[in-house]
Parts: sequence; C-alpha cells; structure tokens
Amino acid sequence: MPTTNLIGGWLGMLAGVLSGAVIGLFFHRDDWMGGYGSYRRRLTRLGHISFFGLGFLNLIFAATSGQLFLRGICLATASWALIVGAITMPLCCFLAAWRKSLRHLFPVPVLAVTTGILSILVGWWKR
Repeated sequence: MPTTNLIGGWLGMLAGVLSGAVIGLFFHRDDWMGGYGSYRRRLTRLGHISFFGLGFLNLIFAATSGQLFLRGICLATASWALIVGAITMPLCCFLAAWRKSLRHLFPVPVLAVTTGILSILVGWWKR
C-alpha cells in the first residue's frame, strides 16, 4: 500500500475541513466574492471540495493498489501523479478565483490525475 498516497489522502481531508472552516466564515454574506453564483465564489468552493475528492482518490488508490497487483513504473507513476493532482487542483482553483487568467493552469492537475488513472488501468491490465 503506497504510504505517500495514504498520508496525502488524509492530508487532503484535513485541508478540506480547514479550508471549509475558513471560507465558511463568510458564506452568510450574500455579496461575498460577488455573490453565490459568481465565478470567484464557485472556484473557491470547487477548490475546497477538490481537497476531499482527490483526497478520497488517493485513499482509494492506497487501499486498492495491492489488490490490483500494481508494480514498477505503473505503481510509481500512478502514485506520484495522483499526489500532484491532489496538490495542484485546489491550488489552481484558488489561483483562478484570485486571477481569472490563471485558469489556464488547469491542464496541469487534469493531466496529472488522468495520468494517474491511466497508469492504474495499464498496470492492472498488464498484470
């Protein structure tokens, strides 16, 4: 079981709770970040929830990689790609909420998570 992904998953859960606590302090304000449906507020919420989603993905990977008999380069690539995705997705969301032009960074986490998932599937298929 990849320990890095297990720790990364639980750190993602913690970051999700903490970021939710911080942004939750302002949710009662209807005009906060331009209102509920504004671009900035949507991206901030997406960053918060992506901590949980990609944290869960890392936990699932850590729990199932042994059952899928992942080894070698597929195991290492999947492990690191999912960690990179879990770090860069919320970061991109928060940065894009801050500066709209930074939305062009989204291919980084998307490609990282896609690489991780494809590495899992290829490693499982090649077993």
